This record gives sequence, structure tokens and C-alpha cells, in this order.
Amino acid sequence: MSKTIIVSNRLPISLRHRNGKFEFKPSAGGLATGLGSIYKEGENIWIGWPGNTVDDPEQRAEIILELHDLKMAPVFLSKADVEEFYEGFSNETLWPAFHYFTQYMVYNPDHWEAYKRVNRKFCDAILKKAGPDDTIWVHDYQLLLLPQMLREALPNATIAFFQHIPFPSYEIIRMIPWRKELLEGICGADLIGFHTYDDMRHFLSAVGRITGLSNESGYIQAENRIINVDSFPMGIDYDKFAKQAKSRKTQNIVKEFRKQVGDQKMLLTIDRLDYSKGIPQRIEVFDQLLKQHKELHGKVSMIMVVVPSRDKVQSYKELKEEIDTLVGRINSEYSTLNWVPIHYFYRSFPFEELSAFYSMSDIALVTPLRDGMNLVCKEFVASKTDQTGVLILSEMAGASKELQDAVLVNPNDRQGVVDAIFTALSMPEAEQKARIASLQQSLKTYDVFQWVKVFMDRVDHVKTKQAELNSKDVDLKIMSEMQAQFAGAQSPVLFLDYDGTLTGFTANPQDAKPDTELKELVKKLSEKAQVVIISGRDKDTLGTWFKGQKVDMIAEHGVWVKTRDHQDWELYAEVDSSWKEDIRNIMEYYVLRTPGAFIEEKHHSLVWHYRKVESGLGDLRMRELFSHLKYMARGHNLQVLEGNMVLEIKRPDINKGRAATALMKGHEYDFVLAIGDDWTDEDTFKAMPKNSFTIRVGYAYTAANYNIKSFRQVRNLLAKLLS
Repeated sequence: MSKTIIVSNRLPISLRHRNGKFEFKPSAGGLATGLGSIYKEGENIWIGWPGNTVDDPEQRAEIILELHDLKMAPVFLSKADVEEFYEGFSNETLWPAFHYFTQYMVYNPDHWEAYKRVNRKFCDAILKKAGPDDTIWVHDYQLLLLPQMLREALPNATIAFFQHIPFPSYEIIRMIPWRKELLEGICGADLIGFHTYDDMRHFLSAVGRITGLSNESGYIQAENRIINVDSFPMGIDYDKFAKQAKSRKTQNIVKEFRKQVGDQKMLLTIDRLDYSKGIPQRIEVFDQLLKQHKELHGKVSMIMVVVPSRDKVQSYKELKEEIDTLVGRINSEYSTLNWVPIHYFYRSFPFEELSAFYSMSDIALVTPLRDGMNLVCKEFVASKTDQTGVLILSEMAGASKELQDAVLVNPNDRQGVVDAIFTALSMPEAEQKARIASLQQSLKTYDVFQWVKVFMDRVDHVKTKQAELNSKDVDLKIMSEMQAQFAGAQSPVLFLDYDGTLTGFTANPQDAKPDTELKELVKKLSEKAQVVIISGRDKDTLGTWFKGQKVDMIAEHGVWVKTRDHQDWELYAEVDSSWKEDIRNIMEYYVLRTPGAFIEEKHHSLVWHYRKVESGLGDLRMRELFSHLKYMARGHNLQVLEGNMVLEIKRPDINKGRAATALMKGHEYDFVLAIGDDWTDEDTFKAMPKNSFTIRVGYAYTAANYNIKSFRQVRNLLAKLLS
């Protein structure tokens, strides 16, 4: 029975060493919550580092047994691994690069060797557990080489990868000496996910420019398969935060806190210690607010929670010292006997106390300089059960793409952030409630469980698409088989696309007229078979070019049909009205994956609107839906139209496949060959009988049975049929 294997650098527990013994502490992180619904089921398992070094073989064996009962398997790292792989390459090379802090990047070949070594350790650990039908879901920047290592060991495995931090532009990624290996490592996956469309776009650009792999509509054409790249904005466990905020325990803590701070307006900031979070800049913004608005003295305080992280690293030590100094200066300058401007905590808090901070705060100030998603802003919104409060959110956080009703700011524009805080302090309650209600509605729909479901559904979709589009080269064996069948056929038919199939492309389309060789080839073929030229060309051009030839012609992708026995072109049309339910189901699936999209139903059509969707993501989803609906339209005979920020499906549609099917109706063919070079020919391939030979020119993925390199090889193949 197949299983799902979750792989991340850290397991959803921490291994603590106390009194000579090890103990486990569960993680409360968003990823552990979301994936809990997966790894605890059936034979599924989570593989990762337990968070501490264990050298004793007996202790390792004991930990393996205990973790097995928790549906986990450990990857043990040495002290050198942790220093060089985790603290070194992962956090001194990749982390600063991916967050655009190039001044902190370290290019250490020893760290790179450690990174490769540890990725290999993870691969070996997975291979001990993985079967050929398992799904392996790899997480984050510490394991970028792992998907390709797994692909080499398990060529047919289902492998997915998700990056939880930003992916930088090509200009940044090219600075890393090992950029090609890293990108090729990620491309071992079948599905590659990011939080935002921008990250996805940067990745596709880097892959195209550094590895040379082409992509179209979010699909990378690898050597022997397609890879889907998409954005999946991660949510939170909304109900958990909303329920905790309402709990008696949290509300009692709120009352205690409020007794101490009185009726002051409270700003809240919660961050892990990291230079990407913009903590010193935020403190300076608060200082600027107090300087410019003296009337706020004694009336506004900031609760600042900084969770310790990597404080052994020099740059983080310096950051901590800078924060301490800034807070000390501001508090010493402004404090009175009954007012402290900044309540600064350098520690983590229990969940119920964090919930109390969220619940009692008037403003959440979430202004990272760069962040993959940032879940603090979502947790704040979910905790505002009375729907009062204001979220001030950095445009540089991935969450800003979804949370459009927050007050969005550029964290580098300090005066802009000061003004946003001042405006938020006096925002009418009705506006606060309207904004929070809108944000909550979005977060309820796209929670962490929906994120997991949509991602895993997409994995299945990609594998299905790969299976459908599996194809092979036309080799000598296939060629001989085709020759033999054609020679013995009594009633053969050939469907031949024109541009890119029978002739090459030209700068001026009218210059691509048939040359003498092609005319002679078509003439000889038409003496032995029914030849159908099936093209997107207009009927007048096709009619002129093949005048006098005994061929059938299908023009404009199936709009016009002319048989060899008739002088005139016929308009081909057919109506089908029983289509709305199937199409609506497809559209609703894309609405679920696209925050801001909605469906409008008209008497004679369905319309998919994406005006309110994040710029870029809307275009991507529209292209994807357009492709999906085109496939559905072939079965329902519908027309798909692009409009201004809408996609509409209505009226009978016509395509090459339907026209080819109609042309074959009533005939018994004992040899069928169809050759084409682009997506418009896919309908032809799908419409052919099961025992047909279908060939796609070029090496794009296709529904055709076979691939062939170029139009010249097509001509050679056709000539060999005649011989």
C-alpha cells in the first residue's frame, strides 16, 4: 500500500537533553499543524533531524524506536553537519541570498560540501522507507538537492517540493557559485510550490536562464517529464486561534495585562530574531512617531516580542545588541513613572499568552523587510473575535498578496509607516470591523488544511498529466512497423498539420508556401491514401497552395472543411447545450485555488472573473483555466473566450479534432496517421482511433504516441512510407 513521506530539516518535535536523558517536546508551528493530518494517517511518516546531536549508538536506537511510535524517523546529524550544513550553507549562504541580504552571503566550499553530504544523508534515510508508489513531499531551502537525488534513485517516484521562504530574482541567484546544481536539485520534483506568484516567476526565470529548461504556463519541460510550478499561499489553523482568543484562560490573562497597562493603545510586534524582519527599523519608526506626535506620549505602548534564534551567529549577536540599545535609549528618553513606551521581551511565550497579546492589541505592526509568507499577521486577524483592530502589513511579506484589506506599507518608507500607525490609531471602529471581517473570511477559507489539500490534489493532477502525456521517439522499429502497415493498408488516411509539420516557420507567414519537394510528396501520398491537410491557416491560403491536389483540407482549426471531391468549402458547426454542470465544477476548483476569483452565471454562458486577484497570479490562473476549459470544451463543443479580466465559455466551439472526427465518420480506415507540432494539434491526437499512429513534432509533452525531431524528419518519414 502506498504512503506519503513528509521530509523537512526539522521533525515536528524538539529533542531535549535533560539529566542525562533525552525527552521530546512537540512543535506548535504552522507546518506541524497542517501536516499533522497527513503524517499521522496509515503508514505515512515524517523524516527529519530531531534537533539535537546524538552520538551514542544505544541512545540513537532508543530514539528511533520512540519516534517510530510517533510516526517519525530521525536523520542524525553530527556537530560538524549542524555547523557547516545548517548554520553554514543553509543560513549563511541561502538564507541571506533568498531574502535579498547579499551583504551577509558567505561562499564557503566546505559548507557546500557539507550541504551535499547532509542532503545525501536525508536521501539515504528516505530510501530505507520509500516504496515505488509512495509520495515524497520535501520541504524548504535546507533540502534543495534532495528531490533530484531521490529522482535518480527512484525514477518513477512521486516527488513534491515546497519552499517556505522567498525565492529571489535571477540577479541574486546567479551570485551563488553552485546555482545550477541547486536549481537542478529542485527540478527533481514533479510539483514545486511557493507561497507567491512572484517567487514562482523568479524561479521559472532562473531555471530558464541557468539550466536552459523551457517553461510554459507554469510547466517546465524536463528531459523526460513535465514539472508543474505553482503558488500555494499557506494558511493557519484559523479555528485554533479564534477558539483560544475566546477561551476563559486567555481572557483572564487579557484582564491581568490590561490592569498593568491601563487604557493605552497597544501596538504588537512578534518576530524571530532575524535581520529580514526589520526589527531595528520598526523601533526607529516608533521613535519617529513619538517625536512627531507628542500628544501620544503616555497613550500608546508597543509590546515587542523577539523570539531567540541563531544567537550564536555573529550577525545575529550584533542584531540583538542593536535592538537592546535602541529599546533602552527610547525607554530611557520617554518613560514616566506610569508609562513605558516599549515592553520588550526577548523570549518565547506560551500559546495562551500569545493569544492574549493578539486579543488585546489595537494594532499589529508586521513590517518585515522580506518574508516568504509571515503567519503572525494571519494569527492576529484570526484572534480578533470582536473584529476590532488594525493590521499594518509590509508589502514585502508574502501574506500581503492575500490580505489586501490590511493597511499595506513599504517598510523602507519610515514616514509612510509612521503615518500608517497614526491613521490606524484613529481609524473608525466601523472601518476596522469591515477590514477585519473581510480578512477573516479569506483566512477561514484558505486555512492550513485547505493549503495541504490543494497541494496534494495538485500532486495527483500533475502525475495524471504526466501519464497522459507520456510519449516516445519514432525509432527504426516504429518506422518499420508504420511502413509495413501502410503498405498493406486498403484504406489509409493521413492527417497532416502544415506549419511546423510539413514545412518550417518563416518571419513572414506567407513565405511558408509549399516548395516543389513538398508538392510532389503530397501528390504521391494522395495517390496511395486519403490525405487531409489540417491547419490553422485561412481557407483561401490553403485552397490556393494546394489547388489541383487530390487532398481534403480542414482550415482555421476546424471551422472550414473542403473534401477532395468538392469545389466549395463547408462551414462545420454543431450545437451542444448540456454542459454547465461539468464546466462549473472545473471553474469552482480554480476559484478555490485563487483568492479573489468568482463565477458569474449568465443564461447562455459561465464567466470566471479575476479582477480582484493578485496581479500576475490572475493571469497565470486564467491561462491554466483556459487550457483546462479548452480540454473540456472538446467534449462539450463549446467556445472559450478571453475578455478584460474575465474568461467566458459559451456557444458551440470547433477544433481540429472534431473536424477530423466528422471527416472520418462513416469510413473504415485500416491505417491512421496524424502529425502536428503544437497545442492545437492535441485535439487531433485525442480524436484519433486507439490503433492510430500519432506524432508530435518537437519534444514538448503531448497526447501523441510518438515524438519526432523536426519537419525535415516528417518529410523523410512520409517519403519512407511511399518506398
